[in-house]
Amino acid sequence: MQPNIVLILIDDMGWRDLACTGSDFYETPHIDRLAAAGTVFTQAYATCPVCSPSRASILTGKYPASVGITEWIGGNNHGRLIGAPYRRKLSTGEVTVAKALRAGGYRTWHVGKWHLGGPGSYPEDHGFEVNIGGYEAGWPEGGYFAPYQNPKLPDGPPGECLTDRLTDEAISLIKGNRDRPFFLNLWHYTVHTPIQGKPDLVAKYEAKARKLGLDRLETLKKGEPFPCLEKRDRNIVRRVVQSDPAYAAMVENLDENVGRLMRALGEAGQADNTIVVFTSDNGGLATAEGSPTTNLPLREGKGWMEEGGTRVPLMVSWPGQAKAGGKCAAPVTGADLFPSFLEAAGLPLLPAQHKDGMSILPLVRGGDRLGREEIFWHYPHYSNQGGTPGSSIRAGDLKLIEFFETGKLELYDLATDPEENRDLASADPAAARRLHGMLKDWRKSAGAVLPEPNPEF
Repeated sequence: MQPNIVLILIDDMGWRDLACTGSDFYETPHIDRLAAAGTVFTQAYATCPVCSPSRASILTGKYPASVGITEWIGGNNHGRLIGAPYRRKLSTGEVTVAKALRAGGYRTWHVGKWHLGGPGSYPEDHGFEVNIGGYEAGWPEGGYFAPYQNPKLPDGPPGECLTDRLTDEAISLIKGNRDRPFFLNLWHYTVHTPIQGKPDLVAKYEAKARKLGLDRLETLKKGEPFPCLEKRDRNIVRRVVQSDPAYAAMVENLDENVGRLMRALGEAGQADNTIVVFTSDNGGLATAEGSPTTNLPLREGKGWMEEGGTRVPLMVSWPGQAKAGGKCAAPVTGADLFPSFLEAAGLPLLPAQHKDGMSILPLVRGGDRLGREEIFWHYPHYSNQGGTPGSSIRAGDLKLIEFFETGKLELYDLATDPEENRDLASADPAAARRLHGMLKDWRKSAGAVLPEPNPEF
C-alpha cells in the first residue's frame, strides 16, 4: 500500500527552535513526540539561507543554482557587488515532486505559503490539484489574524489565527479523502515576520521570561553596519538569548497545530500509513527585523552562509519504517526529499530531474551514511539580514565558504568546531585549495551565476 506523505515546512524556523533540538524557552511537546516517534536528523540543511530557493529545491530535487532561483523572489539588494540575476518564478518545465506523485496516483494538496511565482506559476500550475493559501507573497500580508488579504484563502471571522486556519483546511482534506493516497504539502507561513502571537500565549511567555530572569539579560547586541546599500544606515542586531515572548507564542501555537494534525490522521485511520516530515526552509531569523530568535551556538542565521543560516530541524516519522527515537548525523538537504518520497511511494526515480538529491530512506530506517561526500550552497546576493554574496561546500566534516566581496576563503572542521570559531584556511591551505577547486567545478557544472562589481560603489 502506498503511504500518504505529509510535508510540514515551517518558514524561518531555526535549528534550535524546538525543545527536542535544544531550546529551553520554547515549548513544543507535540513536535517533540513526533520526533521521538521517528528519526531526527541532527545535521540537516536547507539548500539556501533564504526561502524561495530552498522551496524550489524541495519541489525539484535540484540545488537553487541549477533551478536558477537563488534569491527570495522579490529580493534585489546591492553593495560592493551587484546581486546576480535570478528567475522570478519556478519554471513549469520542471517535473516537480507533486507532478510525479500525481502521475503515480496520489492526490496532491498544497496548503499555505508558496512564494515561487505569481499567476501562471502557482501551486496548481506545478502539479497540485488543490491550492489553499499559496500565492506570490512571501509572508502573510494581512498578518496572522483575519482578515488575511490572501487571494487564495477566503477570510474567516475577524481575529481567526492563520496557523489554526491552515491546519483546519489540511484536516478537512484528510477527512474528506477516501480512495487514494495523498501528498499534503503543508507550508505554514509561521514563524516568519510579522511576529504576532496569540495574546494569552504572549502573556504566558512574558511571565516565563520574568521567572527565568531573561528580561534582565542583554539579549540583543548591536553589531556592524549592514553591507548592502539599501540598509547602510542601520546596524546588524544579533539576538544571543531565546527570550522573545511573541516568537515563543508563535512556536507554541504551531506546535498545538502539529498535534491537531497528528490527531486528525489518527482519527481518519491513516496514522500508521503516513510519512510525516517536519522541517524548515532556512535558519532562524537572528540578526535583523527584530531578531526574534537565536541559533547559537551556531553562527548567524537566516540570510547568512554560516551554519546558523542553513542548518534546520528535520524529523521523519513513518510507523513501521522509521527508527523510533533514532538520531542520524549524516548531512542531508532539502533536495533529498523528492527522491525519498518517490522511493517511499514505490514510484520510479527520476534522476535527471532530482539530480542533486539522494533518497534518505536508508537513513530513516537506521543507516548512518548516504555515500555522498559533498553538499553545495550558492547565494550570490546580499540578504536583508546582513549576509553577503558567497558559495560554500561541505565535504565530509570540512566546510569551506567563499565570500565574493573580498575573495576570502574560510575553512572549518564541523566535527570539532560546529560553531565555526576556528578558521583553518591559513593552517591547512592544501585543504582550502582542494575544496575551493571542487566548489568552482561544481558552480561551472551547475551553471551558477556570479555577482558583478558595482560601478557605483
